[in-house]
Amino acid sequence: MAFLAVENLTFTYPGKKEPAVNNVSFEIEKGEFALICGATGSGKSTLLRLLKRELAPLGEISGKVYVSGKDQTSLTDEEAAYKVGFVMQRPEMQLVTDKVWHELAFGLENMNLPRAAIARRVSEMAAYFGIEEWYEKNVNDLSGGQKQLLNLAAVMAMQPDVLILDEPTSQLDPIAASDFIQTVKKLNRDFALTVLITEHRLEEAVPVSDKMIVLEKGEVVYSDTPENTISKLSTDSPLLLAMPAAARLHHALSHKGSCPIHIKDGRRMIEENYRLIIRSLPDSEASAEASCALSFKNVYFRYERHGRDILNGVSFTVQTGEIYAILGGNGSGKTTSLSAAASLLKPYAGEIRVFEKKLGDNKNQSLFRNCLTMLPQDVQTVFLHNTVREELMDAEYGMSLLPIDFTRYFDMHPYDLSGGEQQLLALAKVLSTKPKLLLLDEPTKGVDAKTKHQLTGILKSLKETGMTIVLVTHDTEFAAETADKCAMFFRGQIVSVAHPRTFFSQNSFYTTPVSRMTRGIFENAVTIQDACDLCLKNGRKDACT
Repeated sequence: MAFLAVENLTFTYPGKKEPAVNNVSFEIEKGEFALICGATGSGKSTLLRLLKRELAPLGEISGKVYVSGKDQTSLTDEEAAYKVGFVMQRPEMQLVTDKVWHELAFGLENMNLPRAAIARRVSEMAAYFGIEEWYEKNVNDLSGGQKQLLNLAAVMAMQPDVLILDEPTSQLDPIAASDFIQTVKKLNRDFALTVLITEHRLEEAVPVSDKMIVLEKGEVVYSDTPENTISKLSTDSPLLLAMPAAARLHHALSHKGSCPIHIKDGRRMIEENYRLIIRSLPDSEASAEASCALSFKNVYFRYERHGRDILNGVSFTVQTGEIYAILGGNGSGKTTSLSAAASLLKPYAGEIRVFEKKLGDNKNQSLFRNCLTMLPQDVQTVFLHNTVREELMDAEYGMSLLPIDFTRYFDMHPYDLSGGEQQLLALAKVLSTKPKLLLLDEPTKGVDAKTKHQLTGILKSLKETGMTIVLVTHDTEFAAETADKCAMFFRGQIVSVAHPRTFFSQNSFYTTPVSRMTRGIFENAVTIQDACDLCLKNGRKDACT
């Protein structure tokens, strides 16, 4: 029997007719790196929680799960708790102590290990994961990437046989996300650790995976190597939108043969098959000057009186009817700037204006009446009721704009929705205020590729109505396809602002996969459509012979 086996597993939530996981069967060999993917609400997170006995949701369950040849139900409490490690989507949800060193030791203390054994494992984990420099820090002082790395290290300190990760990079910037996935792969490779991971950001996860399991409406539709699975996808498959850039370009250009999944293979495909005479696309026309919707002028803010400045003299201007994307690393000040714009935080110096009015001058909260609305990063703070139906009582306008039918979730608690579904529910609520200025903090977090593509269309249509949109995002591809301008935040300041093609083509690391794949071949291709257009403009080499 395989090291991890699932046989005819079916699970239905209380009060639901349709199962969230339906007759799922698959096998994972010891040391395999398995990627589970699918659309929002396809059952990925539910499936992973069913594999960790302590996290299994309440509901009707049938079928079998075997870990290391043993039925999951026959595992001792110790085996179930420590041999199957789990890393959650939201880092803060898993942290239980106040200090980094104590977080590393917490699980080992619960295992009742001798003090010497705890000290040995903690020091070893701190060294392996590069945690020594922040070993004594408070966990609240860590960046999002550091928190998630700490969670991973704390789980690995217990020496699990299976590591399960539920969208672990959803709140990380692109560089931190890439580093995190490579760390997991190193664990898989160095220790023959069996890994199961779900991700919506597949650019980094697909190339390091041995097996790809695709879920659709709770059922397994594909289970094969990534190359074989992607080759089977039809050109109009929503899942294809989530695949690595090389694979998407291969499909978009209707190439035959083996499907590339690595950046270097996509680059080779372009160089070997296309003439390279036309190197760039025309520069986008600069938009006409418009009135100012949002402006920061020398704004300073710090959370603690004697702490460092999170906003350090930041200045920028957003024009009316513009989609303005703010990018940057975890902890650079992006979310703080959005909160300051929404008057949730008060800077100690500088000036913020919304439609030429200085913040603080609005009387009787007039700023928030059909003027400004913010979707926070933690969308659960938006929910006030026990059912989706109640949440949407006054949100018909927002519901009409979104590509999801919430009626099937009406009787569910908002917290029981998937991460992507919660994101869309919260967006429906804030859009129903019909704001002139919409602030979005990580609007694509936990959202599948198809819905993200639809969200781009929604935001562009809102822009056409005159709405101004400022969004903070880690998703470089979403920013490249959606925004009129992109701005880079670094240490509390805006250090560069440009049109997406210029912005991403000038960056070496904080850029899109397409830009990395075509660097030196094309000058300003940053999206799949850009690369496809240039390839077609140049024509195939074999068409000239």
